[in-house]
Parts: sequence; C-alpha cells; structure tokens
Amino acid sequence: MNGHLVDYSIVIPTTGRESLRLLLDSLDTAAGPKPREIIVVDDRPSGGELHLPNTLPPVQVIRSGGRGPAAARNAGWQRAAGTWIAFLDDDVVTTSDWPARLADDLHGLDEKTGASTARIEVPLPKHRRPTDDERGTARLATARWITADMAYRRSALAAVGGFDERFPRAFREDADLAIRVCLAGYSIVPGQRLTHHPIRASGPMASVRAQRGNADNALLRRKYGARWRQRIGEDDGLLPRHALTTAAATVAMTLGFAGRNRTALAFAAVWTTLTAEFAARRIAPGPRTPGEIGRMTVSSVLIPPAACWHRLLGELRHRHATHTSPLALLFDRDDTLIVDVPYLADPTKVQPVPGAVDALRMVRAAGIQLGIVSNQSGVARGLISTEQLAAVNSRVEELLGPFATWQVCVHGEGEGCACRKPEPGLIRRAAAELGVDVGRCVLIGDTGADVAAAMSAGARGILVPTARTRPEEVHRARHEAAVAQDLAEAVQLAMAGVP
Repeated sequence: MNGHLVDYSIVIPTTGRESLRLLLDSLDTAAGPKPREIIVVDDRPSGGELHLPNTLPPVQVIRSGGRGPAAARNAGWQRAAGTWIAFLDDDVVTTSDWPARLADDLHGLDEKTGASTARIEVPLPKHRRPTDDERGTARLATARWITADMAYRRSALAAVGGFDERFPRAFREDADLAIRVCLAGYSIVPGQRLTHHPIRASGPMASVRAQRGNADNALLRRKYGARWRQRIGEDDGLLPRHALTTAAATVAMTLGFAGRNRTALAFAAVWTTLTAEFAARRIAPGPRTPGEIGRMTVSSVLIPPAACWHRLLGELRHRHATHTSPLALLFDRDDTLIVDVPYLADPTKVQPVPGAVDALRMVRAAGIQLGIVSNQSGVARGLISTEQLAAVNSRVEELLGPFATWQVCVHGEGEGCACRKPEPGLIRRAAAELGVDVGRCVLIGDTGADVAAAMSAGARGILVPTARTRPEEVHRARHEAAVAQDLAEAVQLAMAGVP
C-alpha cells in the first residue's frame, strides 16, 4: 500500500440493519484516505430516524422511499460528487485498511476503466458443513460483479444512466449495470481490497423466497438475449429442469382428476424421481441434520413450481422490455479487420488493421458474440484454394482471437448465390448459428455491399470507409445506416446501440 490519494464518495443503501453502525465505525477508524462524503440511503418505506455514529466526514442521510436497492443506489450516486463512487452493502465488514487498499486499486486507472471490483470473502463455519442457506451466501464470493463492494467511476454511471430500477431486489441489478457499462466502452478490472460478507439467518424457506429472482432473470433475457447467463459468467440455470418437474406434477394431477390413474401414476413417478434427485443433490453437501434434511425436502418440493411461477410473472411483466445493444457483432474480414491483400493466400501476410485487437477485446469483455462474414470469390476463380483460405482464417484467429461463427461465400459474382453480399444469406446464417435474433446483430464493413446485406437481412449496418470505398456508398450509408471514421468508433457505435 502506497497511500495514494483518490477522490471517492461512499454510498450505502440500507434497510436499517444494526450492522450499518458497525460498518460506519470501521470506516471511520480505518487507515487510508478519507472519502469526500459518506451517503447512507434509507430505503425503508416507513422511514423513521437512523441512529448513526459520528464520523469524519459526517454521514449524510437521504431517503429513497422503499423502492429497492437499485433506486437507492441511484439516489446516492446522483447526490455524490466524488470522481469514484464506492458502493457498499450495509451488512458487509470492511478491513482496517480498506480505504488504503481502495486507493491502491483505483490509482492509475485510465479514463476508460469504469469500475473496480473487490474480493468478497464469506466466512463459513469450520466445525461443520455449511447449510444450503450458507452455501447460497458463499456464492457471493464468486459472483462476477457484486455491488456489496464495487467502485464505479461517476462518469461511467452517468454515461449509462445508473442502475435499472426495474430490478426491485438486490439481485441482477449489479450484473445489468456492469453489462451496460462494458457496452458503453468501459472496462471493469479486479481490485485487491478484501471485504467480508457475513452470513445472515434468512429463515427455513429462504431458498423458496429466492425464486422471486426468476422474474429478474426474465428481464435480463429480454434485454440481452437467451445467452444472458454466459454474458455474466454463469453456468446454465435449473429452470428447464424445474419446468419439467412442474409439468410432470401438473399432468399427473390433471390425469388423476380425469380418472386416468395408470398414466397419472407414471407422471407422478417422473415427478417423484426428479424431486428426489434434486433434494438429494441439495442435502449431500450439507450438515445432514434432521432439521436440515427436512427443510431441504420440503423446499425441494416447492422450489420448481415457485421458480416457474415467478419466471412466468417476469416474462409477462417485462414482455415489452427492449434494449438497443447488439447480441452479436459481425465483421467483414478484408479492409475491416485485416489489411486488404487481394486474394490473400499466405497466412504470414495477415496484418490486423490499427485498433482491431483492442476493439475486439472490448467487445468480448462486454459478452457480445463475434462473427465474420466474408466474400471470398478467389476460390471460385481458382486464385486461392480452400486449404489456403482456411490457413489464412486460422491466422486471423491467432492474431485477433476466436470468433463464434465464420460465414464465408466462395462463389463468384455471376453464380447467383443467396449468400454473397449484398445478399443477406451470410448474415442470416451467422445469426442462426449464434442463436440470436438477426435484428440484434450489427455488421461492420467497408463497402456498400456490407451495409446492403445487413439491411436486407434485417440487421444494422455500420460502414467504415477506406480509400477503396466509393463516395456514393458513403453517402448512402449516412442516410440509411451509420458511418464511422475507424473500427474503434464503429464498435463503440454498435455497442452503444446508436442507430
């Protein structure tokens, strides 16, 4: 720790927990640069007085009316004046040198670094196996973008409008904000400061109540597509399995009421098997006491229908939610990503255009899928072989990183194929392979054919003119699509959803 100076404000949303006093006391006595201000946002619907300790700087208390943590954090950072906004939950425990470590984490970060994450530690019992509730809290330690301790650059928050207040719980609002910050062209870097998140008693049916988060998952799906989990660094969830379990129970009961007992028993056996397996998987890593086994058994029966119910409510509530950010960026290859060499057959001559590596790194950090769509008529003309084409494309990936899809047309101009740009075939095939709506794809290229192909397919097009781009193509693109001066600007326009 070097004692760096940093201009930061602390924002703490609270529901009035006693742990807030402990947090404020620890911040007041901690070593390192003091914050410009500490803003506590009282999110209790009924209000009432908060009895807080005297600190330096004094705590400012504002009220957000019980609208949830997203709205509370927005009220806090919009009141704050620091260059950085350090969000802390009211139940975390910071270390005695937390301000100094925060300053070390933020020191020297460039203007395009939008946030710094902390290391979250969840202390688990050492004398026994953790319960299901405790294991759930422990997952916070591996969450990618958790605002229990997260420092955001104020300008990055302003650029994206802060937290989306349609997320009413302390769930998914942090991941949504991080995605939008990355889409705005900022990076999020890991810090080294350590914060402890204690385990709080949540009640025997906490895992059932937690299924309300499936409604928030529906909003993420609407905003970022079916692969939203990959974008936030999570594995596939259990909802498909819960849907199968719930469907089996529903069919079994329906057939039983209809008097078709034999078939009803078959579906009941499917439900029993799925539920028993789910319960066993949750019981196995726990303490296996009679009380824990009983809670796991009962909650394992209730979780699947609860998850499906809340997901259905979320899909209905957010059915009109949209987002203009793309789910996939598609690129022309020659003169867009690599320097154009006519009928390139030699992999050693592959040379990325200036800024390509950094631009693609930014897209990957935002979790957007990448693809290449390229006309390569040299194969049809006999100027390059398919093996040479494959070698060149392999070299492109070596230099620029992997692409989720390659769509290449090897036909000549007069063959009348449906894939050669300006026809839409390549773009539609790329969207299908990536599993995204073609309307959420953006094609970046250097010719009017690229823009025309995108528009014909129903995607967006961005033209990056080169010396070979005809003036009339640029003129048309300015009126029908978008024009960028270089690849970096094109990627920023695409990620920001600029039409």
